[in-house]
Order: sequence, then structure tokens, then C-alpha cells
Amino acid sequence: MRKLIEKNPVVAILRNVPLDSTKGYLSAVLSGGIGAVEIALNSKDALKQIETAKLAFGDKMAVGAGTAVTVTLVKEAVQAGADFLLSPSADRDVLEYCAEQGIKLLPGVMTPSDVSLCLRCGFDLLKLFPAEDLPPHYLKSLKGPFDKSDYVAVGGVKKENAASFFAQGFLGVGVGSNLIPNELQQAGNWEQAAAVVQEFMREVPRTGGNDK
Repeated sequence: MRKLIEKNPVVAILRNVPLDSTKGYLSAVLSGGIGAVEIALNSKDALKQIETAKLAFGDKMAVGAGTAVTVTLVKEAVQAGADFLLSPSADRDVLEYCAEQGIKLLPGVMTPSDVSLCLRCGFDLLKLFPAEDLPPHYLKSLKGPFDKSDYVAVGGVKKENAASFFAQGFLGVGVGSNLIPNELQQAGNWEQAAAVVQEFMREVPRTGGNDK
């Protein structure tokens, strides 16, 4: 998981994107310079979207599944072809299952107890969520006692604040609805959407390219 984020420090989050817009959205994301995507499992047709993404873009981008809050969802996502998983929380069952099966997982944390549990299960790259709601020094405070841990910021990330998260020491960010405006999605204006993604990426000081 660490290598994936080092290569792709920006992850595009797809939540409630219509199935028939999947290819267009992913094409815009890829053209804009993002090489990793997360498809939220609590979205309609999520598993089908993962399959579609893998078939159309699996050789060009890493396709992940988000909101993996149960072992059942983990199994379904892996079966659909997900390259990696993300969760909003540190669920012990999910952590232990992914550790046992060698599944790439970015578990969600907010508290020191969350971090401690993840480290005990073998996960040291963590998703700090919701990142925007936490004070700027919170990451430094967590890394004091947990100096072996590193973090990806998710929650409220947008073009205007993306650079600040990297400046705080985050290894990566996940960006969802703030990435591509709804009006461009609804109009299917994927060429302009790609330009918007490129603008976002210009604000990111650390990029590892689209190499899966």
C-alpha cells in the first residue's frame, strides 16, 4: 500500500457516480494525471463499476474499493477485482482478515487508539479521516508517540487546501466530490473535467505519476 501511494499520492474517490459515467469519469481522472481511484462500496453499482474500471483501465491505473467496513464487503470487492481497499474506520475484523490474506488496505483512523490497533495488525500507512475537521498540528501530535506511522488525508480535500496537507507531512490525499464539478459530470464534459483535474494536480507538490 505504501508503494502504491508513493507512486500515486492523489487518489480520486468515486461516490455515487452513475454507472454509465464511469468510463468518462475515469478517463478524465487519468488524463488529468491521477493514477489511482477509489470506488465507494456504498454507491449504487459499485462492484460493477470496479469490474468496468478494471476492464477498461486496469493496465493504466490502480483501482481500489472504499468504504470496506465489513469482511463481506472486502471479499466482494476483491472478487470484483479491486487492487486495494480503504475503510473509514479501524474495524478489527477487517484489519485481521486483510492482514491474513495479504490484501492492500488503507484503514481509517482518527484517535490514538485507532492508530494503535492498526499498528498491532501490521498496518502503518493509515487514512486520517475526516482530515479537514482536525487541526493542522494533529498529524504531528499523532506521529509523536506513533513515529512508525504515516498518513493519507481524506475528507474535505480540495484544490485550495491540497498543498497544505502535504506541507503538514501527509504522504497522500484522497479527493472526492471536490475534484470534478457536478455540472461537468452531468453534461459529460470529460475534456473539461480532465482540465480541472490537471489544475488540481498543479497544486500538489508531490506526485509520483500514473505508474501502477
